[in-house]
Amino acid sequence: MLPQHHRVLALDYGLRRIGVAVSDPTGTLASPVTTLKRRAGKRAPIARIVELAGELRVHGFVVGLPLEETGRENEWTAEAKDFGRRLGRRSGLPVHFVDERYSSLEAEARIRSIGLRRKAKEDKARIDAGAAAIFLQDWLDAGGRVGTGEEPDQGDGDDG
Repeated sequence: MLPQHHRVLALDYGLRRIGVAVSDPTGTLASPVTTLKRRAGKRAPIARIVELAGELRVHGFVVGLPLEETGRENEWTAEAKDFGRRLGRRSGLPVHFVDERYSSLEAEARIRSIGLRRKAKEDKARIDAGAAAIFLQDWLDAGGRVGTGEEPDQGDGDDG
């Protein structure tokens, strides 16, 4: 297992965008980084995410799970899990899954509270990255550490 404190990349997996946030090296603070666009009908940009992980020197991922209000899983939850598993295989890094319910609503409320527009495309991108930072911060505050989540499967390497 890796040492307890390492930088972690969080991903708010969505149909049109993937919000990205990163922790500081001490595992104390989460910050939004960027939002990656997805092309309609195409796989998630896993190669770009792995590249970004290398640039930021991360040692693992936290992927948000879009659960129903009741906490039940749905089709989109399965899609996010599949994405996380493919990312783990491709990167060779551990992937942790966390409940992301309400993180986008909280991020939107924060964005709007500082006067940004709800419908502007750049603000939607900020909301996605902000949501990733929110659930990453919750995970860090709960004692989340790299190396304690689902370990990556050994795959065939054809993931995007």
